[in-house]
Parts: sequence; structure tokens; C-alpha cells
Amino acid sequence: MLSLHTCPLAALGAKETGGMNVYVRELSRELGRMGVEVDVFTRSQNRAIPRVVGMGPRVQVIHLPAGPEAPLARPQIHAHLDEFVDGLETWRLTRGVEYDLIHAHYWLSGVAALRLRDRWAVPILQMFHTLGRPKNRAARSVAELEPAVRLREETRIVGAADRIVAANDVERAELLRAYGARAPRIATIPCGVDTELFAPGDQAAARRQLGLDARPVLLWVGRLAPIKGLDTLLDAVGRLHAAGTDPRLLIVGGDADDPPNGHETTLRAQIRRLRLDGAVSFVGPQPQERLPTYYAAADVTVVPSYYESFGMVALEAMACGSPVIASRVGGLVTTVRDGVTGFLVPESDVAALAERIAALVADPDLRWRIGREGVRWAAQHRWPCVAEAVCREYASLEPIATPHLAAARCHE
Repeated sequence: MLSLHTCPLAALGAKETGGMNVYVRELSRELGRMGVEVDVFTRSQNRAIPRVVGMGPRVQVIHLPAGPEAPLARPQIHAHLDEFVDGLETWRLTRGVEYDLIHAHYWLSGVAALRLRDRWAVPILQMFHTLGRPKNRAARSVAELEPAVRLREETRIVGAADRIVAANDVERAELLRAYGARAPRIATIPCGVDTELFAPGDQAAARRQLGLDARPVLLWVGRLAPIKGLDTLLDAVGRLHAAGTDPRLLIVGGDADDPPNGHETTLRAQIRRLRLDGAVSFVGPQPQERLPTYYAAADVTVVPSYYESFGMVALEAMACGSPVIASRVGGLVTTVRDGVTGFLVPESDVAALAERIAALVADPDLRWRIGREGVRWAAQHRWPCVAEAVCREYASLEPIATPHLAAARCHE
């Protein structure tokens, strides 16, 4: 397993972490429970972190140096891929390991996977998690555009990978239309959610635990990046306050160890300009086991992104019974069933977002019905079912994976 640019052990919401970290971690653990030996290789960003960290039965994360052992912008990592690949090969040879298949996550890992396949002659299963071309269509400024090297490498990976996993039909269509993928090579497998961890909780108890008052609570979870649409949500909250509604917004994300990035500085200035200092709280990145408390405390979880390939935050919120309002973009149109498990609004439409928030906050019966349906929908996306589907793709590429399907827990 390759998760080159970000470690699956990192806290959600930090600079380079998000749904992909959760995906790699939970899929690897479930595959380990099925008897699959999983080594997850990632680039070391901190010399003090142990080189090898166990992540569950038969699963370990290996941190390999590739360039400076510090955070790097993703395009800069591309220049250090040879060092990463050489380090991985040294690891394999010194331990006498023979890998049967490479599962690569994100385009940087896909480039490394192609180089490793040249040495090992094993199949590659690729998942992109996000694609550069739709992100560029959603970009609001030149600074947000993905570099040409990413677009070139994604196209090359699409043409060379033995199998590609798309998270939904929207991503599948993008791969076919914009990248020229061959349809038989694409498997559509939705992302998952841990329904044992993410489950409905007592809202009053959660609010007491978080020290919240009786005001309506809105929740936003994710990386502090322009594409996540937090500026639109802040404008909507400002509109609600001007209209006499007084919701409180909790922002889960950012990096507690670093000074605010440029976007966070811009967001804080927006909060001051809208006079929302007492209504908006940055609570920093949170460990996965803490997130259900926030979802339980919220009246509404808002996902106002300009682009999402899937929208794992929306699925986690639904599993906890938190009503979701999301942008009608990308994979969110399939993750959120509009009017059933949540509501979709046009992206960047402040008025529509504010109106939908106000209506949902004012109607506890509607919140209950939407929350109940969200729990039912999320139950269809359990990680054991995702792992079984992925393992079937492994078996189609390498028959040695077939016996592990007998240990799948999807139908337990």
C-alpha cells in the first residue's frame, strides 16, 4: 500500500490530512483482519517518528525518507520519488519480502507504483481520491490550480494501471471523459465509514462535554483549504446573524503545531469583518475517536466544498445522525441523497445555504427524520464491505488474494 504524501496515522484536519488518511487506515486494518499482510509506505515528515508503526494485526506503516524529513508541498515531493522508491526497494530486499500487488493512493503514489512495477512485475490497483482536472475547474484563483505535472502524471497512470477504483459514478465518468480511461479497468467502490465508532449519540451529553450553550450548533470538518468552501459558510452564518438567528459554528481542522496558514488568516479576517468573533470557534484538528462527539453535538453538519470526490465527512456525520447540508458538486451528489439523508445546495450560493440552514435549525422534526435516514444510509457503507469489494479486485488481478474473501465480515 502506498500513501506517499500523507500518513494514515495523522490527525484529521491537519495540513495534508483528510478523507484519504481515514480511507487508507481503515481499509488496511480491515484487510489485515481478513488475513492480508499490509505494509503501508509513506514519506517521513518528522525524523522523530519511529520508522515502523503498527496499525493493527498484520498491518504496519513504514516511514521512508524522501527529501527533507519535513512537510513539503505536493508538487515538490515529485522530485524525490526516486529516493522513495529506492528506499522502499532497500527495505524489501533487506527483509526478504515479496509483494504480490501494489495498491496506490493519490497521483504521487501512482507514479511511484509505476516505477516499482518495472522492478517487481506485479499488478497495480490505483485510487486517486481527487483528480486534478475537476479541481482546476473548481479553482477560484490561479494559486489554487493544480500543476501541469500532476495532470500529465494522472493521465499516464490512468493509461497504465491494471485497475482503477472510483469512489462513485461521478468520478468514474470523469476518468472516462477527461482521462480516456478504459471502462473495463474501472471498479466503482464507495468509500466507507466505521459505524461502530460513528454512531448516534446523546446531543445534550455531547454539548456538555464540549462546553456548549443552548445556541444552535453548526459543524464544519476538514482541511483549511480554499476548495473546502468555508468562506461561503462564514458568509451564510453572517447572513443568519444579520437576520436575527444566532447559530454557533465549530470549525474542526487546521494544524495545531503550525502557525495559521494564509487561508486561515484570510478566514479569521473574514470572521472579524462579519463580527462573528463570538459565534465561530476554531477547535483545531481532532483525533478520529473524538469526532463523534462533535457530530452528536451539532444540529447541522455543513460541507460547502467547491469540489469533493466523495465527501467522507458527510458520510461520518450521517452515521452519527447529524443532518448534512452539502454543495451539489462532485461525489457529494451521490454521497448525500438530497431531501432524504441531507440537502444539496448550489456551491458558493450564500443565500441558498443560509436559507437551508435556517429551515433545518428551525425544524427539529425534520432534523430527526433526516438524521434517521442518514444512519440507515451510512450502514450500507461499512468498512468490512468496502474491504471485501477491494479484495475482490485484488483477486481479479492476483488469484492469491482469493482465499482472503472467506474472512470478509460484510454480511455479519
